[in-house]
Amino acid sequence: MSQKGQFALLKERRFAPFFVTQLLGAFNDNLFKNALVALLSFGALQLSAENAGTLIALSAGLFILPFFLFSAFSGQVADKYEKSMLIRRIKMAEIGIMCLGAIAFYLGSVPMLMGILFLMGTQSAFFGPIKYGILPQHLHEQELIGGNAVVELGTFMAILLGTIMGTQLITKAPNATVLPTCLFIIVVAVIGFVSSRKIPVAAASDPDLQVRFNPMSETWRLVSFTKRHRVIFQAILGISWFWFMGATYLAQFPIYARDILGGNGDVYTVLLAAFSVGIGTGSILCERLSGGKVEIGLVPLGALGITLFGLDLFFATPAVPFGGNLGSVSGGGMGLGEFLTHGAAWRILFDVVLIGLFGGLYIVPLYALIQTTSAPERLSRAISCNNVMNALFMVLSAITVGVLLKLGASIAGMFLFVAIANALIAAYIFRLVPEFLMRFIIWMLMHTIYKVRNVGMEHIPEQGAAILACNHVSFIDALLVGGSCRRPVRFVMYYKIYQLPVMNFIFRTAGAIPIAGRKEDEAMYNSAFEKMQDVIKKGELLCIFPEGQITHNGEMNPFKPGIIQLLGSQPAPVIPIALQGLWGSLFSRKDGPALQKMPRRIFAKIGLVIGEPIPAESVTLDKLQIEVARLRGERR
Repeated sequence: MSQKGQFALLKERRFAPFFVTQLLGAFNDNLFKNALVALLSFGALQLSAENAGTLIALSAGLFILPFFLFSAFSGQVADKYEKSMLIRRIKMAEIGIMCLGAIAFYLGSVPMLMGILFLMGTQSAFFGPIKYGILPQHLHEQELIGGNAVVELGTFMAILLGTIMGTQLITKAPNATVLPTCLFIIVVAVIGFVSSRKIPVAAASDPDLQVRFNPMSETWRLVSFTKRHRVIFQAILGISWFWFMGATYLAQFPIYARDILGGNGDVYTVLLAAFSVGIGTGSILCERLSGGKVEIGLVPLGALGITLFGLDLFFATPAVPFGGNLGSVSGGGMGLGEFLTHGAAWRILFDVVLIGLFGGLYIVPLYALIQTTSAPERLSRAISCNNVMNALFMVLSAITVGVLLKLGASIAGMFLFVAIANALIAAYIFRLVPEFLMRFIIWMLMHTIYKVRNVGMEHIPEQGAAILACNHVSFIDALLVGGSCRRPVRFVMYYKIYQLPVMNFIFRTAGAIPIAGRKEDEAMYNSAFEKMQDVIKKGELLCIFPEGQITHNGEMNPFKPGIIQLLGSQPAPVIPIALQGLWGSLFSRKDGPALQKMPRRIFAKIGLVIGEPIPAESVTLDKLQIEVARLRGERR
């Protein structure tokens, strides 16, 4: 999808009512939570830094605890029943909860407000599996990155608006009245229910499922089953770690704004605004940077950015509050205008925005990976497992924050802890699932050294076996072809290229098949053909370089008969592919061995032209070579 295309979804009934419904739900959650935070930190109940920080951490823990308790059950419900009906019932429950919340605000009862937070968390725990489970039913696979990006953008814009509204309703209300807050949360809940009635039907994924309610055993079963699917579970761990970091930052921003920066409620609001705008921007960038496909190579990039700018936030934090005063609403706290007069304030906001931006690049591909990898009938339960792990990590965040505060840790010290821990956790995840790092290397190659222009990508089938036949110009041909295709591709390559340092990690991780000439190593030759046949039998994509070697002069070598031999034993459509513009690059053999000469044609525009599939019975070596040469044209 194009950048324009993802926002075009907002005009379609299959997406727009759902988007509005989830946006209003996120808005209401954050309006309520931040009104409570403002009440504790800046409003009529203004508490000390230690007590306020502890209560804010407790409130965060109470909100997400139901995700841990009820996600296994809610995932079963979401898979068993029609989803639009479930959403309407959940939104009806929200109206009742918000009415109770209004009463709690009016009475000023902290225990009751905390109890309402638990009920809100319970409602959100049931909505979560439906939220991400319904998207693959209403969107095409190539729309998932864009759809998820718009949802994340809407969610964090709702967080931003809910934060601003919740904070301002408390801190700016005349005579400290909470009546406007009470009215807002009820009205928004009602509008959300009205919009939910327009969501199209989304059929039950597994209507025969036997629903069991046993929080402990079912949660254990859910997590244990999901752990069998390595990539899905590691994606869940990555998302959960993001929410550990996010919860830690968000829980500390109020006191950071008040006591570290010396600001009032407006400074707290602008910190959250910066974080939300950053995540929304990063989410939208995902669709553009990934070319509309699930690009997990963005995940390591996101992790790197979070750590770098998290470290800089620590170093940018002032030793004493700006102006030397602690913030408050009624006292000497700075307003937003005065805060922005300090040069260091801009550096802090810049860091917060970029932590959020790289967070968006980090999290959107992980959600899309779960949606595209999970079996449709178990998708909601996979999302539920994600919610369980998210809740666990967020509870751990609340506990960690509480313990560190009790031990006397500074807020800046906690930011340093998160940045360093993120680097360690990311390294651990990428070591367990090297596909993330492999895709990152490919993505960097295709967006720094070269810019690849794809033509005819629609000729590669969305499913089913096919053989890609490509000319062989350089040592990175496989990376460029594999990085451009939406589907995973298995490559056949000369074993000496397969064994190249660094490249071997990528090729091995991608499941490339090394091959040698029959006279050179007959055992490897026969093993390679067996693996190729197996790939075709499984309905996967197989890429072959029929020349058998990289060109020495820029022109194609004669195609070898191995592809014809493969088609004779395992027929499949053959898709001709031509690489353009790589001759003369650092990785080609022009003017000397590859990688052993001065770089040339860096930042070059590379063409990848894909022709129409040729039926197996119509393929001949001459016909195939002529077609690849035609697609390549004069650009070597």
